[in-house]
Amino acid sequence: MSARNSNANKAAARERLREERERQAKKDRARRQLVVAGSTVAILAIAGGVGFAVVQANKPSHWEAAKDVKSVTAPKNTSGTNGTTVVIGKPEAKKTLELYEDSRCPICATFEQKVGATIQQDVDAGKYKIKYIGATFIDNSDNGEGSKNALSALGAALDVSPEAFTEYKTALYSAQHHPSESDDKFADDGALLEIADSVDALKGNAEFKKNVENGTFDAWAMKMSATFDNSSVQGTPTLRMDGKTVTAEGSDNAPQTVPEYEAAIAKALAG
Repeated sequence: MSARNSNANKAAARERLREERERQAKKDRARRQLVVAGSTVAILAIAGGVGFAVVQANKPSHWEAAKDVKSVTAPKNTSGTNGTTVVIGKPEAKKTLELYEDSRCPICATFEQKVGATIQQDVDAGKYKIKYIGATFIDNSDNGEGSKNALSALGAALDVSPEAFTEYKTALYSAQHHPSESDDKFADDGALLEIADSVDALKGNAEFKKNVENGTFDAWAMKMSATFDNSSVQGTPTLRMDGKTVTAEGSDNAPQTVPEYEAAIAKALAG
C-alpha cells in the first residue's frame, strides 16, 4: 500500500469517527432535552396536583355550601323566614309546646319512645300545638352528617304532610331504627329511605324519595339548625311553653316517663 493511500485511509477514518461523535453528541443532547422536558412536565403535574388538592381542600363542604344558600326551598306546611317555623297540631290550640331535638340524640330517642305517644294524644286532643326546632350539633362533635341529613329528610316528609312528618320522626327515634350516638347511620340516604318504608305515606312515594336523594331540603335543614343555634337552648331534648322550660319535677331535664311528663305539662298548661 502506498503512503498516499495509507494517509488517505487514515484521514477518511478520522472523518468517519468525527461524524460518529457528532451524531452521538446530538443524540445525547436530545436525550438530555427530553429528560429535562419530562422532569419539567412531572414537576408541573405534581405542582398542579398539589394546587388542585389545596383548592379541593379549601372548597366548602356540601353542607357548608348549603348553609350559605340565600334562596331556600322550604317544605310545604311551614311558615316564617326560610320556612323554619314548623307547627304541628290544631290551629285553635291556645298553647304551643316548643320541642328542640337532634335526630341523632340518644336521649331524644328515649324521650320519644317513652313519652312520644302521650304527646301525640295531647296534640290530637287540642291541648297544645307542637313547634318543632331541629338541631344538628351532634354532627359537629364527630364531623358527621347524620343529623343534618335526617333533618333534611324530615323536611321531605313534612313536604308530604304534617302527619307523615310526625310518623317519620317517631320511626327515626324508634328502638328498631335509632343508632347509637357514635354511629352516623343517618348520613346514608338508603338508611333513611328504608326507615321511611315503615310510614304508609312515604313508602313508595317517588317525590319523597327524590327529595331525599337530591337533598332538596338540605339548605332548609341548615337554616332550621341555625334557628336552634341562635336560641338559648343548650341541649336536647328541651321543651318550652310560654318561654319557660318544661322539666321533670326536681330536675333540670326533660321528663323521661309518662307520669313525669303529665305532671310537668299540666303545670305548664296551668301556668
